[in-house]
Amino acid sequence: MKLLLDTHAVLWLLDGDERVPDWLRESRNGSDELLVSDVSIWEVAIKRSHGRIEVPGDFPEHLDKLGFGRLEISSSHVWAVGDLEFHHRDPFDRLLVAQAVLEGVTFVSSDREFARYGISLRW
Repeated sequence: MKLLLDTHAVLWLLDGDERVPDWLRESRNGSDELLVSDVSIWEVAIKRSHGRIEVPGDFPEHLDKLGFGRLEISSSHVWAVGDLEFHHRDPFDRLLVAQAVLEGVTFVSSDREFARYGISLRW
């Protein structure tokens, strides 16, 4: 199964945060494909530049080394944001939802508000 990780899910998983469910920790070694979107890398870069989070300077390469799959941003993803209801105002969240919809993947987030989009959601 392909699982698109919300930005906080990526960061918490890498940090060993106790809020990450056991099934997600275990899926890193299983048959599920864990995807990190370029949206999340962009969001992390902005937060890092503002001093809000600390991540390695080679964060994208670090994700690759750890075996995470990558989901690039396409113009169809960007355009699909315009068709979404405004359950979230955050542009990163909205773009992640559009990607989950168009790619037909399960979105992994602790934020239950995403369920309002009718996407496959897991936490």
